[in-house]
Amino acid sequence: MNYVLSVPNMSCNHCVMRIMKALKKIGLEDFKVKLEDKKVYLTTDDIQKVLKELEKIDYPATIVS
Repeated sequence: MNYVLSVPNMSCNHCVMRIMKALKKIGLEDFKVKLEDKKVYLTTDDIQKVLKELEKIDYPATIVS
């Protein structure tokens, strides 16, 4: 499924890199991290796993759509 996540703590390119690394670590390849709107666009079958991983690295996210 396709999701859009809001990540309000994302504020710089370092944040983007940490989020990308975390998503790759859990096996995701189909995603975009956009600093400008503080959102992550992704496709996954296990959104809870994604949310838990982002929480672990101090970037709590909420599902926008």
